[in-house]
Amino acid sequence: MSMKFVLNETSYFGKGSRNELSDEIKKRDFKKVFLVSDKALVEAGVTKKIEEVLENANIPYVLYSDIKPNPTIKNVLDGVDACKKSGADVIVAVGGGSSIDTSKGISIVMTNPDRADIRSLNGASNTVNRGMPIIALPTTAGTAAEVTINYVITDEENKVKMVCVDPNDIPILSIIDSELMASMPKSLAAATGLDALTHAVEGYITKAHNEMSDMFHMKAIEMIFKYLPAAVNDKDEEAIEMMGMAQYIAGMGFSNVGLGIVHSMAHQLGAVYDTPHGIANAILLPTVMRFNGEVCYERFRDILIKLGYDVANSSKKEVIDTFVNKIKELSAAVGVTQTVSEVGGKEEDLEMLAKKAMEDPCKPGNPRDVSIEDFIELYKQAM
Repeated sequence: MSMKFVLNETSYFGKGSRNELSDEIKKRDFKKVFLVSDKALVEAGVTKKIEEVLENANIPYVLYSDIKPNPTIKNVLDGVDACKKSGADVIVAVGGGSSIDTSKGISIVMTNPDRADIRSLNGASNTVNRGMPIIALPTTAGTAAEVTINYVITDEENKVKMVCVDPNDIPILSIIDSELMASMPKSLAAATGLDALTHAVEGYITKAHNEMSDMFHMKAIEMIFKYLPAAVNDKDEEAIEMMGMAQYIAGMGFSNVGLGIVHSMAHQLGAVYDTPHGIANAILLPTVMRFNGEVCYERFRDILIKLGYDVANSSKKEVIDTFVNKIKELSAAVGVTQTVSEVGGKEEDLEMLAKKAMEDPCKPGNPRDVSIEDFIELYKQAM
């Protein structure tokens, strides 16, 4: 049986690597940049660091920053209009998942105008044309959108997060510059780091995992447990750089094998309550891992042994308890301790959330089958 594995063409890593951007643009003979970022990054001066690279190289650009933290269909459509008017031939995305995901939506519609409704892109897409070229510069160490074939857009009208999966959207070039990540506030660094952990853990236990994805996910888990606290709490330069690499490594894995119901449930918190994605994942990860542990505790054992814990002869219950507790301890160490109720969740909404989670494209990859009743109970446990 054949196995498909999709990665982007080229990536740069390291402090100051954004300076490679201008040479790459000129080498590829691009003439004008459609620069996509969000207002918070523009106001914080982070986007300016990329504008300076472009300006110093006399590369013309137009900035688009009308993007919500959970980007919407309108954000994408407005971006398409702005991109058309700009006359640009390459998109440079600067930001976290919101900026890069919006860029992917714009990119796809620019070359596949028949998909301008956006809703038809939900799930595994069958677009015909490769998207408009994207160069991605992430400013958060979490989503790995710069190396994945996935993007998430919120349908505000129906309160649904659409998970779009399309090899035609993957950036042609990624630049992971730790200096762009260093300005993240502690809360965002923690949330995005735990998002990366969720990617790595869910990718390691998903039904479609394989030897290559296991290699990426295990390494990412090891690095996140080692470096996340120092990256968040101490703003340690090496730790920030290593977190940038860890989340990228996790992205190479999960982009090719999928995720599970932590994401199915987290997407609904984001769509209904506008909960930041990383926080939603962090809230749900321990609860869902206890549920999944019934069928994949041996995979948890592998992770714990790699992290240095003596669980080779531990019982199933001991392995599950230890793994869940280590996740909780890491979350607490970086200040993420919220519950579903604290981000707006209500008991009367649980059935609605569960029904939406049942339709989420990440659900089929979960190692344990799940029902609406299971989803309701899991949300209750995380309240």
